[in-house]
Amino acid sequence: MSPLLKRIQSDQELPAKADVVVIGGGIIGASAAFSLAERGLSVALVEKGFVGAEQSSRNWGWCRRQNRDERELPLSGISLKVWDEFKTKIGEDPGFRRCGLYYATDNPQQLAEWEQWLETARQFDVDTKMLSPKEAHEKVPAHGRRWVGGVHSIDDGKAEPAIAAPTIAEGARKFGATIHQECAARSLDIVNGAVAGVLTEKGFIKTQAVLSAGGAWTSLFCRQYGVEFPQASVRQTALRTRPTVDVGEAIYTPECSLTRRLDGSYTLAISGRATLDVTPQGFRYARWFMPMFLKRLKAVQIGIGASMFRGPEAFASWNRDKLSPFERIRVLDPTPSRRTVAAILKGVREQFPALAGIEVADSWGAYVDCTPDAVPVISPAAHVTGLYLAAGGSGHGFGIGPGVGRLAADLVSNARPCVDPTPFRLSRFFDGSKVEVGGI
Repeated sequence: MSPLLKRIQSDQELPAKADVVVIGGGIIGASAAFSLAERGLSVALVEKGFVGAEQSSRNWGWCRRQNRDERELPLSGISLKVWDEFKTKIGEDPGFRRCGLYYATDNPQQLAEWEQWLETARQFDVDTKMLSPKEAHEKVPAHGRRWVGGVHSIDDGKAEPAIAAPTIAEGARKFGATIHQECAARSLDIVNGAVAGVLTEKGFIKTQAVLSAGGAWTSLFCRQYGVEFPQASVRQTALRTRPTVDVGEAIYTPECSLTRRLDGSYTLAISGRATLDVTPQGFRYARWFMPMFLKRLKAVQIGIGASMFRGPEAFASWNRDKLSPFERIRVLDPTPSRRTVAAILKGVREQFPALAGIEVADSWGAYVDCTPDAVPVISPAAHVTGLYLAAGGSGHGFGIGPGVGRLAADLVSNARPCVDPTPFRLSRFFDGSKVEVGGI
């Protein structure tokens, strides 16, 4: 768990009942709880570990519309507006800044894809600009590289992963939500096919609406009730430097990505570098995911480790009155890849001489939960009335998380959806629709 993760207090007493129980305290669950509580609904947010401790604090922090699948663009616009509003509504800063993002490449094919995406951008009023080779070198002055061009996504930005979800959850509490950490949801109470309550390790909450926003754990939890959610996780590695010189706020190159944090340190990573662990759930949904993995991941390694037997994708069954898999692993904290850390540092030091002497403060692994088309699921569960899902960020869920949370809140509260929810329905994987892999 990140030493920088903002830790917040839990409410001491579990409510006897709530209008909505949100399972999962990541960026999506916290945002949904905030949106629901802001409307005056009673909300209990239950988290098996600590708010924001898994993928929501382990990502780059980018909040972007650039290069998104067109199905996500309306929701990404909502997300940026919600990010803008949080500081004023909550009274605390989640670290969001509209700093713009800079991309540079020496790969003509990649540049052609970015240029082609401009047609999509114009349809949704995305403020983005192609960079000439000269402009790319001015904005991303990397040593020894001959950029063929780049992109400046002008209105996009970044937030601070270590503080965002906890700060948003605290905001939900200011509107009346209760927050319960180290409080795993073990099972649902279902009466005549409808949710009647949630059994947690600390007691029972009566409710008729549950939002399952448990990230990589969502499929495992929902499968108990005959709800199939094709979900797979890839293991990625990133690192944090100590505070250092400023070479830019948010930069992408093919060999590394850099995001400057509020304290002057950098989060460093490589886009597309990941390990796909062999797991029982992976076998279950393998045929669904091959097109997505082949398109989105440039360097996939296959691994066999502890996740084969423990964790969100392992075979598991449990009694509602006994310890569940969610209590056995409070925080998913996979070991970072030494090879990837070395590759990240090599890419940064060679391209940015000013960072040649950077010191690594820490590194981490993370499980990125994906859907077969790399577009999130935000949807009611057809087989269980009152159960809703919001998961599958597919490696870009942090930035869009506030919008996902708002749309999920709209569905749960039967309000007018902020965007058309059809592209995010769970049934798209089963109703004969063509599964098209999104984003570039």
